[in-house]
Amino acid sequence: MLTVPIAKPDDLNVVLGQSHFIKTVEDLHEALVGSSPHLRFGLAFCEASGPRLVRRSGNDDELVELATQNALNIGAGHAFVLFVRDGFPVNILNQVKMVPEVCGIYCATANPVEVVLAETEHGRAILGVVDGSSPLGVETESDVAERKDLLRRFGYKL
Repeated sequence: MLTVPIAKPDDLNVVLGQSHFIKTVEDLHEALVGSSPHLRFGLAFCEASGPRLVRRSGNDDELVELATQNALNIGAGHAFVLFVRDGFPVNILNQVKMVPEVCGIYCATANPVEVVLAETEHGRAILGVVDGSSPLGVETESDVAERKDLLRRFGYKL
């Protein structure tokens, strides 16, 4: 077993998932472009057979490169790494999950992420992720008010 951190700026959101087919890149790209005209993204997909290349796409070259480097570092077959800017995972997660090739999502977050991997003679598998840090306590009434205020500032609640 080993862990690989996802390298990214602190404020950038990442979605890590598993898919099963080479057309994942095109289908995810189409789903993301259709979700918002403002969304910037880069994605990379680790092909698990044939030439076993990292397939990539997106509408932001910096994010495509970042996704590609992280996919190479993770190196698990059929894993995909998606970075989003000018949007949040909550805005695109259902579209991503509805892509027929997507098997599952490991995380969707702006937190620091470590990918927990198993490695065998055949390759690597994602066992799970460490998403952020462990809780330090239970929210107080003041924390509840701050949470509700944050959701309103983001425009998610009235």
